[in-house]
Amino acid sequence: MKAFLAQFVQLWRQLGLNQRVSIVVALVGVIGGMAALVFWSHRPHLQLLYGRLGEKDVAEVLSAVQAAGVAYEMGIGGTSIYVPADAVHKLRIQLATKGVPSGEGVGFEVFDRANFGISDFVQRTNFVRALQGELSRTISQLQGVRSARVLIVQPENRLLFSDLKAKPTASVFIEGSISVESVNAIRFLVANAVESLRADDVAVVDNRGNVLTDGLNEDSQVGTASSQIKLRKSVEDYFARKVETMLSKVLGAGTAVVRVSAELDTESTTRTEEKYDPDGQVLRSEVTTDESTVTNEVDGAKNGATGASANTPAPPGNDPTAKGTGKNSEQVQKNKTINYEINKVTMNAVRAPGTVARITAAVFVAARAQPRTPAELDALRKVVVNALGIKAADEKELAKIVTLEEVAFDGAPAPKTGAMEFVRNNPDILKHGFAVIVALGLVFVFMRMLKKTKPDEIPIEILDQSQFAGVEGPNGGGITVEKLNEMIRQKPENIGAALRGWMVTGGKN
Repeated sequence: MKAFLAQFVQLWRQLGLNQRVSIVVALVGVIGGMAALVFWSHRPHLQLLYGRLGEKDVAEVLSAVQAAGVAYEMGIGGTSIYVPADAVHKLRIQLATKGVPSGEGVGFEVFDRANFGISDFVQRTNFVRALQGELSRTISQLQGVRSARVLIVQPENRLLFSDLKAKPTASVFIEGSISVESVNAIRFLVANAVESLRADDVAVVDNRGNVLTDGLNEDSQVGTASSQIKLRKSVEDYFARKVETMLSKVLGAGTAVVRVSAELDTESTTRTEEKYDPDGQVLRSEVTTDESTVTNEVDGAKNGATGASANTPAPPGNDPTAKGTGKNSEQVQKNKTINYEINKVTMNAVRAPGTVARITAAVFVAARAQPRTPAELDALRKVVVNALGIKAADEKELAKIVTLEEVAFDGAPAPKTGAMEFVRNNPDILKHGFAVIVALGLVFVFMRMLKKTKPDEIPIEILDQSQFAGVEGPNGGGITVEKLNEMIRQKPENIGAALRGWMVTGGKN
C-alpha cells in the first residue's frame, strides 16, 4: 500500500498543471454526479394525496400531514398535495376519520349533532343545505370541473291554499369546461336527487356566464343533433377500425390508414299493414230458420178473416161454417244464415333511427419498394368492400364508393403502448436506468480527457535495463521506429528514462 501511495505521489508530481486541473475537475464531476444520482434514486416516489382542494381544505390537510411527520410537496397552483406513495392510503384513512377534506359547503354531517327543540322550518332548511352540499361535492369530482355549487328552490309546503302548479327548480354553477354529455349528466344527477324535480328544470351555468343547458331540453333539436353526431361517429369508427385491423394483419402494423364516412337514416318510422286472405275463410257461425204458413179459403173467403164482417152475425142461410166449396194452401219458408271469419294478418313494423343509408371509405396503404400492380390494388379494394358490406352495381360505382391508393408514409411508426405503459407503471426502473447511463457518460468523458493528453507530457519512470537488452543506442543504428513504438505501447512510462540515457551516452561519445 505504501509503495502504491509513493508511486501515486511521484506520478502526481510529474504531471503538468493542465493535467492536474483536468483530473481534479473530472474527479469532482464524477463524484458530484454520482452523489446526485444516489440522492435522486433514493428520493421517495411522490403520489397525489388530494387534488383540486379549496383553500380551507388545503389548510386542514397540510395541518394533518405535518402533524403526522410525513414529507410532502405542493402542486402547481397550491391546490394539490403530494406525499410518498407508501403513506398515501394511511394518510387518507387518518384524514377520513377526521372528516378532512370536508369539501365546499356542508353535507349531511349537519345531522350528526342531535339538536332538540328546533322548528320544522329549520329542519327542512338544513336538509336542503345538506343536499346542496352533497351534490356540489359530487359534481366537483367530474372531469373538467374544478368546483361546483348547487342551489335548490322548493315550493313552500302549505296545508291550505298551496300552489299545486309550483315545481322545484335547481341551478348549478361550475368552474371549468365540460362537454355536452357532462352537462346532461349533471342535469339528471340533480333531478334524480331532488323529489319531483325534472331534468328540464335544472340550469347549468359556468364561470364565464354561459348557460350550458340552453337548448338541451327533451324536445330540443340541439340535443337530438348532438346524439345523432355521436351515433354517426361511433358507426364510422367501428367500420374504420374493422377494416384497418384486417389490413394490418395482412400488410403489417401501421401500413394502412382507413377513414369511413357514413350517412345514417335518423328518421323513426312505424308502419301498420293489414292483409286479408279471401281463400282462407273460417266458419264463424251458422243460423237456420224454418217457417211454415197454412191458409184455408171457403167460397172465396179466407178462413179466419178479420174485420167488421167477421164480428157481424151472418144472415140466415149464409153460415160460413156450413158445408160448401173451399180451398186450403200451405206455405213453407226456410232461411239459413252463415257467417265466415276472413283471415286477416296485421303487421306493425317499427324502424328505429340509426340505420346506415350510405357508406364510403378512403384507404391509404404504405408503398413498398416495388410498387403494387393495379390488379393487387383492385384486389385490396374488393376486400375492403366486402368487409364493409357494400353492394355495388358495377365497377364504376364501386370506385366511387371505396378509394384505395398506395402512398409513401411520412414519419416513423407510432411507439408501442406496451413499453410506455410498463415504464409508467414502474418509474423506479427508469430512474435507476437513467442513473447508470449518466454514470457511464461521466466515465466516458473522463477517459476521453485522458486520451487527449499529448504523449510527450506523460510522466515516465526509470526504464528497466531488461527492456533494452540487445538494443543499441541512437548512434548504433540498431533501434527502429517500429521498435520504439512497440516499446512505448508496452511500457510508455519508462521511455523518458531511456531517452535521457541515450542522450547521456551520445554526449560521452
